[in-house]
Amino acid sequence: MGRSSFLQAFVMAKKKVRRKAAARSRPKSRITAVRERAKPKAPTKRYRIIATEEAWAIPEQLAAMKEVADAAADYDPDLYLVGMQNTDPLRRRLLDSEGERLGIMDQGGVSMHLLAMTSTGVQTFETEKAVAIAELGNDRLAEVIRRHPTRYAGLATVAPQDPARAVKEMDRAINKLKLNGVMINSHTNGEYLDQKKYWPILEAAAALRVPVYIHPRAPSPAMAKPYREYHLEHAIWGYQAETGLHGLKLIVSGVFDAYPDLKIVLGHMGEGLPYWFYRMDWMATHFDMRRPKVKLKPSEYFKRNFYITTSGVNWHPALRFCIEVLGEDRIMFAVDYPYQETMEAVQWLIDAPIPEATKRKIFHENAERVFRIPGGA
Repeated sequence: MGRSSFLQAFVMAKKKVRRKAAARSRPKSRITAVRERAKPKAPTKRYRIIATEEAWAIPEQLAAMKEVADAAADYDPDLYLVGMQNTDPLRRRLLDSEGERLGIMDQGGVSMHLLAMTSTGVQTFETEKAVAIAELGNDRLAEVIRRHPTRYAGLATVAPQDPARAVKEMDRAINKLKLNGVMINSHTNGEYLDQKKYWPILEAAAALRVPVYIHPRAPSPAMAKPYREYHLEHAIWGYQAETGLHGLKLIVSGVFDAYPDLKIVLGHMGEGLPYWFYRMDWMATHFDMRRPKVKLKPSEYFKRNFYITTSGVNWHPALRFCIEVLGEDRIMFAVDYPYQETMEAVQWLIDAPIPEATKRKIFHENAERVFRIPGGA
């Protein structure tokens, strides 16, 4: 090889090396990164797992919510969610109970979903439509459970817009349809269950010995404005702030003195309330703010009348804290399907640095007791 040919080959080789080095250091595009993201793996250990905040829908509910959203003149965060719920894959997964849902449950080792009509249930509808869709949804849910009695349990939907008919539907859903509790999607037309006109719903739940699961929705109109600039009204902050407020309003209203056996379930590690026990108790006992006179401190009502689920908070420090302040008997596992990932939630609890007996309580034993779900293998 001549000198000029050798130099030319040497230069070309150096350029090739530089191109390879540059390619290795160049940031990957977002699309490539998404495609290369690892698929979720099946859990590494098997437990009986009951997931207790798992969303489900019927076509009539999604269609009615879309009608409300299409007719709205202004932005509404709950109606914004409707657009997502009517778009795949959420729509497909919400409506399904026979195929994909069971496949994902099997992959994640989930024994049972406690199904409930997806937010906002029927609470954005006018009263007659709300009552009709709630009854239809409960009938359909009972049918799904009859087809798959070892895979599904269910929470009834009621229309708080008409408390008397809500109580009647609760009785039918629990005693005839054999559902396992009731879900209320927090406020109804900006009103909360602490108002006396809604107490018959709470009285009925206590008498029927079933829990009321208070599920989040976006802040009520009266509290919504400060959240809007950065769209904090959704699950990033607004949901838990609104639902935590609902729980605290119940605590200070006196309803648990009237119905001491009433059971309330809050998701998302208690919607923030356990972290504020000291301050709530201190303020409640040191200042007379003309609240109703109640017998116990806020934290004492919470520890007696509330249960929490892990939905959407797959974080070991939060879990350890809630076990310490509430006790292992008041915490239940949940995924928040299809809004969050099954395999991630299951593996998170499997990996939790807590005793095996505590994992079994959170994975299934507490849910069996609280929701009266038969035990299984």
